[in-house]
Amino acid sequence: MTGFMRRKPINGAERHGDRLPPTLSWPHLMALGVGAIVGTGILTLIGVGADRAGPSVLLSFAIAGAVCACAALAYAELAAMMPAAGSAYSYAYSALGEIIAWVVGWSLILEYSLVVSTVAVGWSGYASPLLAGFGFPVELTQGPELGGLVNLPAIFIIAVVTGLLLLGTRESARVNTVLVIVKIATLSLFVAVALPHFEAAHLSPFMPYGFGSTPGPDGVQRGVMAAAAIIFFAFYGFDAISTAAEETKRPERDLAIGIVGSMLVCTLIYVLVAAAAIGAVPFAGFADSPEPLALILRELGRPGVAHVVATAAVIALPTVLLAFLYGQSRIFLAMARDGFLPGSLAAISKRGTPARITTATAILVAILAGLLPIGEIAALANAGTLIAFMAVGACLIVLRRSRPDLRRPFRAPAALAVGLGAVLGCLYLFTSLPAKTLLWCLGWNVVGLLIYLGYARHHSRLAKAGQGAEGRVG
Repeated sequence: MTGFMRRKPINGAERHGDRLPPTLSWPHLMALGVGAIVGTGILTLIGVGADRAGPSVLLSFAIAGAVCACAALAYAELAAMMPAAGSAYSYAYSALGEIIAWVVGWSLILEYSLVVSTVAVGWSGYASPLLAGFGFPVELTQGPELGGLVNLPAIFIIAVVTGLLLLGTRESARVNTVLVIVKIATLSLFVAVALPHFEAAHLSPFMPYGFGSTPGPDGVQRGVMAAAAIIFFAFYGFDAISTAAEETKRPERDLAIGIVGSMLVCTLIYVLVAAAAIGAVPFAGFADSPEPLALILRELGRPGVAHVVATAAVIALPTVLLAFLYGQSRIFLAMARDGFLPGSLAAISKRGTPARITTATAILVAILAGLLPIGEIAALANAGTLIAFMAVGACLIVLRRSRPDLRRPFRAPAALAVGLGAVLGCLYLFTSLPAKTLLWCLGWNVVGLLIYLGYARHHSRLAKAGQGAEGRVG
């Protein structure tokens, strides 16, 4: 185990010679968080959730949101204390040791890559019907498993967002803020039209598949917790804010505002949208639909409004792509700086962006989005996220006990309860994921550990600096 538990000093984790320029303030971070959180989860996965849990998908939203609230508070404290671009990876490196940091970083690669792919596929689901009106071939809007050749709209939108990120962080943040406003206005329009059609009868039976996670006749896991494990995807995204730490003007204050504030805003939005959707139409009418909100509006006899929502989704969903592509490039940047990836990838362009790593990331996620279906992608992305969130909860507990003297600009209330809530809640959700997803996750981490043992461990900057297993936090 020699060297596996090396830890980076907290007081030096954020200092680098080739820094990203600080250009963001808390409104930009709030917009980044809301843009990341409110996306495919509510616009598309509410249909998947209704298929898994029926009307009790409302309870699934509440459970997933509570777990994410614990993780968000832990992130807020750690991000303000350690304003490093690597997010949970960097926190784990300082608090839990190198081997755990690698697993967390590898899991974040899984999360961010597949989130971008999922959202791109979701965006294509809304854009494809519009393109069909212009004679665009259906075979070029679906991956092979859905009977098509390749999902070109998904690849196209990834390319567009990548180009925007390469222009610069400030420019990307401005465009993102405008699109977030469009997104919130769209969801408000849906609620205003659907909520007056609310019927309590649509909520009965409330829990047709039970509370736990059990396989149905078709082999699909169903129940409140099965849906929560998928719907969890609808809440996370606030972790992307923590990757902007190096580019934030006042990280000690603004990171906590962005993380906690965006979670509060998004929780309110989700409660209203989910209640309006479930109450307006029997859940079987939109379960597993790739465009459930637009479908509900058409069922209510409002095709014009449905067209507006579908069009606005096409315009606004790229905010999620922007936030997660941005976040992944910063995590890759942190790992390259630490020697886990080739150092040449950490180069910063003249426009102040990690252009090489951003481009490489875009190519990877474009291949995934073009070939894989949304359901499997979302579930596997959740697995990577849950691992990272468990690590962040553990970091909060460990540092509160081992380093109570550290300056904490933001302190999570009831830290032990919050940390345990994140760890145990995410562990429960993790075990509720489909067995196939868990096997894929295990395979991903086995590959990751082989890469660590074969390359990363020997190229680690701490290894080259001669730190041993006794490396300290501080």
